[in-house]
Amino acid sequence: MRKTLALLTLCAATTAVAEEERRPLEQLVGTCAACHGQRGDEALQPSYPILAGQHQSYLEQALRQYRSGERNNAIMNGQAANLSDADIRALAAYYARQESALYTPAYPNQARRADD
Repeated sequence: MRKTLALLTLCAATTAVAEEERRPLEQLVGTCAACHGQRGDEALQPSYPILAGQHQSYLEQALRQYRSGERNNAIMNGQAANLSDADIRALAAYYARQESALYTPAYPNQARRADD
């Protein structure tokens, strides 16, 4: 029950963040889904990373680095160029909460939640 409540709260917050910039989360995810799959767990090419289940902070950092050009990838630099900070937060939160076949350990200083 706690997981469901937390997920609903996160969904509402994520949608609100995306709407802040008037770009619906569905539109943002739709663009990413073309290469990474709707939930970020079905990459079109083996070289495309799985986004589902990655740490939110990592995804945010990566997207900001693609946007600034600090990370160089012809596809991702173009995709991230027009993302606002709110778009990046919304996408990172969405993909971080998706189920994944990847094992993503908690950060060492991150306490385990009681409902895990």
